Amino acid sequence: MRIAVPVAAAGLAAAVAGALLVSSANATPSSSPSLPALRAADSMPSQAVLEKRVAGALAGDDIAGRTAKKVSLSASTTPAHVDPKIIGGTTTTITTAPWMAQLWYYDEAKDIGFFCGGSVVSPTKILTAAHCTKDEYGNKYDWAANGSVVTRTAQLPTENSAGDVDLHGGMVTGVSRQWTHSSYSPSTINNDIAVLTLATPVTAKPILMTTSGDTASYASGTKATLYGWGRTTSTTQDISGTLKTATLPINSDSTCNTAMRSVLGGVDAFIEGHMVCAGTPASGSDTHTTSACNGDSGGPLVVKNAAGVNHIVGVVSWGVEDCVAKGAYSVFSKVSTYVGAAWPRVEDTNLNGDHKADLWIRSSSTKTGYEKDSNGTSFAARRSTGKLDGVNVVLQTDLNRDDYQDLVFRNSTTGDVYWSHVLPSTGATATDKIFTNWKTRTRIIAPGDLTGDGLPDILSVDSAGAMWEYPGKGNGTFSTRVQVSTGWSQYNSVRGHGDFTGDGKADLLARQSSTGDLYLYKGTGKTGSGAFSARIKVRSAWTGYNAFDAVGDITGDGKADFLARSSGSTGTLYLYAGTGKATSEIFSTRKSVGTGFQAYDIFG
Repeated sequence: MRIAVPVAAAGLAAAVAGALLVSSANATPSSSPSLPALRAADSMPSQAVLEKRVAGALAGDDIAGRTAKKVSLSASTTPAHVDPKIIGGTTTTITTAPWMAQLWYYDEAKDIGFFCGGSVVSPTKILTAAHCTKDEYGNKYDWAANGSVVTRTAQLPTENSAGDVDLHGGMVTGVSRQWTHSSYSPSTINNDIAVLTLATPVTAKPILMTTSGDTASYASGTKATLYGWGRTTSTTQDISGTLKTATLPINSDSTCNTAMRSVLGGVDAFIEGHMVCAGTPASGSDTHTTSACNGDSGGPLVVKNAAGVNHIVGVVSWGVEDCVAKGAYSVFSKVSTYVGAAWPRVEDTNLNGDHKADLWIRSSSTKTGYEKDSNGTSFAARRSTGKLDGVNVVLQTDLNRDDYQDLVFRNSTTGDVYWSHVLPSTGATATDKIFTNWKTRTRIIAPGDLTGDGLPDILSVDSAGAMWEYPGKGNGTFSTRVQVSTGWSQYNSVRGHGDFTGDGKADLLARQSSTGDLYLYKGTGKTGSGAFSARIKVRSAWTGYNAFDAVGDITGDGKADFLARSSGSTGTLYLYAGTGKATSEIFSTRKSVGTGFQAYDIFG
């Protein structure tokens, strides 16, 4: 469902759009502007329905990824299963791990009920394991139809004799959509990573995934912390009613590979680079064993980095049955390998709420805005979003990380910059002024999260060519601006929305005015002068184009893409699908997505 809602600020208009508008600075605001249709707040089941799902899952005895017979890691009969408890752990509180989430799944029709752990990595995003979203045959668990997520409590829910569920102070919410790694293999438990999108934001404090370049966290002997509600003994299937934690040392790939091959009778189940193992060798019994087990699936393995910040380095993936076989380790998905694929699912806000970035354009003659939803390699027929006049910058972003499209736009007369955002509880739109008198800013960009804190930021270039970074606070306000660098006047286009290189960090693309050369500025996750690495030329003499756009991941493959309009009479718009490479091969061969785009003066 879609709704149209009015803007509260008189004399202003906004459009669902992306990076930078190209429009006359002399335009005057419309006297009666209308806000284009925005995606309505996702419907969420009632509290009663969500609690019923929790109750059903509580009574269930299935295991995520395996609802009937146990599935082995190979064609052999080796007892290696998706069987991830914290045995040997200690009780902890939710304040020590506020990001912890309980994932309850109950499909009444199929009589499936199970529990997984997860981590809040953004107000509407839960990082978990792929075997919590698909069964042993690769069939999808439908979390939107059957799932509930509980946060803000260290206690598992309990049910009284009347059937009422006590959440012990927790918050329960539904799931609106899910993403499972496209290469997840139920038979080998490879690429075991997934992201659930919640129907409404939660207030639990998020934790960040580690970066793709993180090697220190995986050094042998590094202390990592495991959290979960899984089994606390190998002798029963009961999971813990209270959050547990344990400290485990990271092991080298060679140690993990050798040990697990020995335990599994020669089966090569540990995949170096995709998996990491932690802990000390299990003793063969609960005594002297500290391990993850059933119920901990999808939960985090956390390392505090040199800056003292907790990051997820692993997601509980698999282990031997009953978790204590002598010499065995707990195995986790290696997050540094998957952050490039998972992060676009965390930062995937777009116009129609799927996993593909969409295009917004404005007619130069009528000032009517149009939305064109992505079909992956093309765009659907345009849909009017109403007349739009009096603005000359519009940015598509999600400043408050609520998974609904936000609009950042500049009044072409005053230069004031506004933020319009949906209020999911009512479906209404709030509009707030966030910057004053930015008339002389030559570029305004909303690239996503530059600083690595999980919150989107804003960039601007002033008339002297200096770029300034405004670190977002997640509520439409910003920390004190920090200068990134100078010399940006040499570019006639600076675009960016998302990650072009597949490392989980937002990047920029800039075209030089004099040569037409296109440069990549790789994001580093740092602030200020260290925000970008040295530029890399990725295209020479791109003089055949007169408009560019970067709205994120158009194809849905997890990599940011680029759009370029030809300067010829046909106004052909080309899609340059991202490859994730920080070289001249940064894009695949261009693909035309239509002609006639010379009729538009603003590209989202």
